[in-house]
Amino acid sequence: MILAGVGLYGLMSYGVSRRTREIGLRMALGAGRATVIRAEARTAFMLVGWGVGFGLVAALAGASLIRSQLFGVSDVDSVALAGATAVVSVVAALAMWIPAHRASRVDPMVALRQE
Repeated sequence: MILAGVGLYGLMSYGVSRRTREIGLRMALGAGRATVIRAEARTAFMLVGWGVGFGLVAALAGASLIRSQLFGVSDVDSVALAGATAVVSVVAALAMWIPAHRASRVDPMVALRQE
């Protein structure tokens, strides 16, 4: 979980730093802080959605491959899959908050002057 959180935080921070001019332009044209945070959160949860989707497919495929190794446990444990998905979503929300909050505090004039 720590690795997933750090990875998502790194991706979001890098994306925010690369799009500082775009965010500054949006804010100069009237976008509020909530709009910027919502846009960054949407980006983060799109990444998390793809990751969870691929992860669930891989987990289900892996479970069917090692079915003979699972003693006393069903090959598809829906409670464990739902719990893992919920935990990953919470970690993603925490990891995206700092870059999204930083993006919402961008001064439009400073961002537009950057080269």
